[in-house]
Amino acid sequence: MRTLFHLWLHPFSRKVRITLAEKKLDFDLKIEKVWERRTEFLALNPAGDVPVLIENDGTTLANSQVICEYLEEVYPEQNLLGSDPVHRSETRRLVSWFDVKFNKEVSENIVGEKVMKKMLKLGEPHGPSIRAGHANIHYHLDYIGFLTEKRKWLAGDNFSLADIAAAAHLSTIDYIGDVPWEEHEAARRWYDKIKSRDSFKSLLEDRIPGFEPAPTYEVVGK
Repeated sequence: MRTLFHLWLHPFSRKVRITLAEKKLDFDLKIEKVWERRTEFLALNPAGDVPVLIENDGTTLANSQVICEYLEEVYPEQNLLGSDPVHRSETRRLVSWFDVKFNKEVSENIVGEKVMKKMLKLGEPHGPSIRAGHANIHYHLDYIGFLTEKRKWLAGDNFSLADIAAAAHLSTIDYIGDVPWEEHEAARRWYDKIKSRDSFKSLLEDRIPGFEPAPTYEVVGK
């Protein structure tokens, strides 16, 4: 069986999970506690991080960008990049936006400080970083609203990896109830559409040890 090594509330792992589900590919999930630095896991991925995907034939892939591009090439029936070079370029630009810019300015400052630090026993959360994350998220939610006022989905008329990447990051913050949806109606409507997709259901069922989700986490149309 195809296997995905992942970690709780890890946006890059979630991105691959949604992509696999969108392509209707069966897979097993295995939690990998990367801080344990298991020899067997390091043999699969010397970088020691997740996600790592092992295909049915033993092919092993690491890094969410690499995995998603591979899945697009090998399982093209459900196109998640775009039908032409311009659309594919826009999809890749927005994937990079959320995986790099949003991750640095928001995900790491909020989930990294409030959840991962405690889980990894790395000390107390850094208040200024959390406040920076809360301030920065408004800009990104405004940008999502701006894009979806002009387009059906973030990169154009079709659901794509851009939507998957953005939702994967936001879902981790939504889990702890720190997304100010009430101030960003357009972004909330876009996110609710994604939460309604079959590919998102398993994420809504996630429960992280020691961290119960916010009451609205599973609710669509809140």
